Amino acid sequence: MRPGQGCHRAPAAHTAARRPEDGNATLDMPKVLIVEDETILLDLLAKHLESEGYSVITATSGDEGLEVARREQPDICVLDVMLPGLDGLSLCRILRRESDMAIILLTARAGEIDRVIGLDNGADDYVVKPFSLPELTARIRAALRRTPKRMESQLHAGDVHLDMVSRRVYLGDKEIKLSHKEFELLATLMRNKGAVLSREFLITQVWGYDFEGDVRTVDVHVRWLREKIEKDPSRPEHLQTVRGVGYRID
Repeated sequence: MRPGQGCHRAPAAHTAARRPEDGNATLDMPKVLIVEDETILLDLLAKHLESEGYSVITATSGDEGLEVARREQPDICVLDVMLPGLDGLSLCRILRRESDMAIILLTARAGEIDRVIGLDNGADDYVVKPFSLPELTARIRAALRRTPKRMESQLHAGDVHLDMVSRRVYLGDKEIKLSHKEFELLATLMRNKGAVLSREFLITQVWGYDFEGDVRTVDVHVRWLREKIEKDPSRPEHLQTVRGVGYRID
């Protein structure tokens, strides 16, 4: 590892979250900061998480990681314990004191006492090297679900208005009553207004990555939403179907 090496950022095409199928809008995907001094592992993790649709930023030392975290405000930090300069546990304590981001520690130490120390220092999870990429990705998703999301409190799409704080939805001046899943589905679409979201993406965001039902569940909920927010559900103005891809709200 070269301690003087600067903050790594993936090329522009990959730094932003993965683009939807129409290529015109960017999904509001979580931002992941990876702090790891093993550059081969760092690049491997960054490329894998980018391929999963995450926005990825990286650093190769604890001091650098702290600077990047303060500047970029990531949603989650994947943090190696053994780092040059400011060590991973010290960085973890600072990040926990300053933010509510999720933190996952990476370490070669598998002992129970090491896990306890990591968790006591503010980490949300603890992954022992070597680990599989699918396991780490699943742990990232789980940690993000447990962490309050920083998001806009007011969302708009045409005359549809959604208030994330009060969890109320209005069509013009009229309040629309939605079920919990209908609300979450509409919120996900509105946070990514103009982007085409696949059924698989919507299932992961609304029902969770471990959902074992049929992806057509999305179609059913979209139909219910249209009955509530569209003047003519058979000719939707807001919630559009993009054949062979998924759904978009305008």
